[in-house]
Amino acid sequence: MTMTANAAVPGIDDQEIAAPAPAAKTDRYLVALDVDGTLVDHDGNMAGAVRDAAQAVVGAGHEIIIATGRSLGAMLPVVEQIGMVRGYGVCSNGGVTVRLDPALERGYEIIERVTFRPRAALTTLREKIPGARFALEDAEGNFLSTSRFQDASFGIEARGVDFHHLLDAQAVRVVVNSADASTAEFSAAIAAAGLQGVAYAVGWSAWLDIAAAGVTKASALEKLRAGMGIDAARTVAVGDGSNDIEMLRWAGRGVAMGQAEADVLAAANEVTASVYDDGAAAVLRSLLA
Repeated sequence: MTMTANAAVPGIDDQEIAAPAPAAKTDRYLVALDVDGTLVDHDGNMAGAVRDAAQAVVGAGHEIIIATGRSLGAMLPVVEQIGMVRGYGVCSNGGVTVRLDPALERGYEIIERVTFRPRAALTTLREKIPGARFALEDAEGNFLSTSRFQDASFGIEARGVDFHHLLDAQAVRVVVNSADASTAEFSAAIAAAGLQGVAYAVGWSAWLDIAAAGVTKASALEKLRAGMGIDAARTVAVGDGSNDIEMLRWAGRGVAMGQAEADVLAAANEVTASVYDDGAAAVLRSLLA
């Protein structure tokens, strides 16, 4: 992943997050974990060593928060794999925050959802990237897409719509993908678009995620940290992509995965092994020492 940007914009539908109860213990870590390229490889597989280490950290009473670009439905299976039943999750790159509790009807509740108007960004990008496919997560958690665009990160099947149907939706997350452009061509087109009033990250392929201005994994995590009363020095974050850069800078201990690109490595305090060498497991085990 290679690019991030933010700009302020009025009129965002930003629901105020409900403050979690302060943590009873002062020796807890708050551990924010990216999913793809960190907990799971790019085929979606989680190594047993990573799963076991995550479960041990949860069992030791630390606060693990899954912080992912995936939407809610695609985040929940990862939460289950590492044995979390209580706590918090941040998905859609900070656009949605959930509280996990087995006493709840679905086992979770959405406590914050931040939306924005995508019209300006969508019309600009359609002009700059001919043939691009678009998908949008709306304020009700539905996915709408053009050109039969589906992806596992959506967590649900997207409903096909005409491009113009997307323009006036209240969006949590917008995804843009090109099957024709190279990564370099796609990145150049995004840079030329000069997007304003949104936050965005370009992926390692011809893939773009867009959120409301100022919304990142880090912005959602900071609200949770403050509400829990956990000292900023006891925050740990592990990630590998450009959408993790703000999170790595936010954490008291920001750890980049070994396969991360140079801009991500530069944002971190330290570097662990790659996802294929169970780098996340090494970081998690270090918290149990």
